[in-house]
Amino acid sequence: ATTDGDLQNDPRDLPEMIRHAEDGHDIVCGWRKNRKDAWLTRRVPSGMANWLISWSTGVKLHDYGCSLKVFRTEVVKPLKLYGEMHRFLPAIASEMGVSITEVVVNHRARKHGISKYGLSRTFRVILDLLTVKFLLSYSTRPLQMFGLIGVPMGLAGFLIGAYLSYQRLFSHESIANRPLLLFAVLLIFAGIQFVTMGLLAEIMSRTYHESQDKPIYVIREVCESSPGELRPHSLSL
Repeated sequence: ATTDGDLQNDPRDLPEMIRHAEDGHDIVCGWRKNRKDAWLTRRVPSGMANWLISWSTGVKLHDYGCSLKVFRTEVVKPLKLYGEMHRFLPAIASEMGVSITEVVVNHRARKHGISKYGLSRTFRVILDLLTVKFLLSYSTRPLQMFGLIGVPMGLAGFLIGAYLSYQRLFSHESIANRPLLLFAVLLIFAGIQFVTMGLLAEIMSRTYHESQDKPIYVIREVCESSPGELRPHSLSL
């Protein structure tokens, strides 16, 4: 279980959250529904960040920033977080197929110290979110991301080049000084570079996973049966 350092979260909510974990949920997140923070400097930026994270990762939570959470050890132990990725832990763990739920928790007004969160923190969250989005969607298939950019660019350059070639061959128009020719060449070379970068990223991704002994897929449970329990199944057509 985790909680905040300024004691705005109420530890008395933990037993209820632990009961939800015992019911089968892997991650139980707190939701400060009646939050006791400044509306403009805390609640509005937090609401924007929560909506953006939920929309981009597909993991719908009301309060990613609530520090009061309960995790199963086998879920968080394999995760290697860095920087400020703790905010996105439920979204990162969702790739393992975990069960996530929310519980409304009590929230108390701050009595000591000054919060380090505010409007400026929202922009840092957006930058971190770009990293998380890449890790969730393309860390094991970077060629798809670069290919989605490079292939259309290269195809557009090829079509423009074909159009200019048609004008030169059949309309006998001069294309040597046309900016469109340079643009077509630029698109073709840029497309080739993006695809090449994707291939290099594929090699680096594979090297990373093998060197870190990091599995691409996580096995939750292995069900075994004795040979005598196996029965052949007949299929009627």
